[in-house]
Amino acid sequence: MNAKDLREKSADELRDELANLKKESFNLRFQQATGQLENTSGIKAARRGAARVKTILNQKAAAAAE
Repeated sequence: MNAKDLREKSADELRDELANLKKESFNLRFQQATGQLENTSGIKAARRGAARVKTILNQKAAAAAE
């Protein structure tokens, strides 16, 4: 999901998306630890997605504070 799509979502939707990405990241790390992970690029994508959501949440909070 790109930043343009995320900016169109509300803060509640972004928090839900962040929770989903964190769960996905946990599951992927668990799979990697047990040797079941085949596609390691998913870990990087989940981490970057979570960071992107956090950035947009912070931007929205800063805009609301002004």
